[in-house]
Amino acid sequence: MSRALSLLLGAALLCGHGVFCRRVVSGQKVCFADLKHPCYKMAYFHELSSRVSFQEARLACESEGGALLSLDNEAEQKLIESMLQNLTKPGTGISDGDFWIGLWRNGEGQTSGACPDLYQWSDGSSSQYRNWYTDEPSCGSEKCVVMYHQPTANPGLGGPYLYQWNDDRCNMKHNYICKYEPEINPTSPIEKTYFTNQPGDTHQNVVVTEAGIIPNLIYVVIPTIPLLLLILVAFGTCCFQMLHKSKGRTKTSPTQSTLWISKSTRKESGMEV
Repeated sequence: MSRALSLLLGAALLCGHGVFCRRVVSGQKVCFADLKHPCYKMAYFHELSSRVSFQEARLACESEGGALLSLDNEAEQKLIESMLQNLTKPGTGISDGDFWIGLWRNGEGQTSGACPDLYQWSDGSSSQYRNWYTDEPSCGSEKCVVMYHQPTANPGLGGPYLYQWNDDRCNMKHNYICKYEPEINPTSPIEKTYFTNQPGDTHQNVVVTEAGIIPNLIYVVIPTIPLLLLILVAFGTCCFQMLHKSKGRTKTSPTQSTLWISKSTRKESGMEV
């Protein structure tokens, strides 16, 4: 129960309007710094040709020490939804594209009523949580599972094609979501760590690690903009006051003399030789 509550707090953090809310970036690992909750990474590819099959996504996650996403409960599902909403908010250029998760089944063409019970998590999780779209899974040759993300598609019988699950052919090309063990300190020297306080708890933080120089510079420069503006205003005010004072002073021109010299010769009648 406490784990579910913490995950819901994380969802509120990521999609809320707090000062410390950060936008999730594709390829960015998001971690909770309490060493209890897993880390996640959303891998979104704008170019369709760059998207990968289920097995390729699985290997990509495992090569980084993680696994394709498994979901323990509805709270974790809501957390992932909030991350995807943050990732794909207007202005990012990110649109339709389903995401592989780690649910799949082994076997050929089962179409019986027992088919949904054959699905298992690739990371070995025993979670029985499911979030199928209406009339899914369809089984047959579709044995690997995606999380729908088609915001521009017309709603179907089960509503919008957003965040519910659908079985698909394993060789289809999609984005994917990785899940990792908890970590607090990034191990790579090129990664930078950012802390964001969770609402209601000043001791728990979110650690966002992202590789590369440009993303790091963005997150370093943006928070300093108010300070830079304040310095600029103070400097401008100081210069204006100095200029105003200098105009009010009376200055002596170097071409003028402060002495008056008479041109006439004065006779000193009181002097005797």
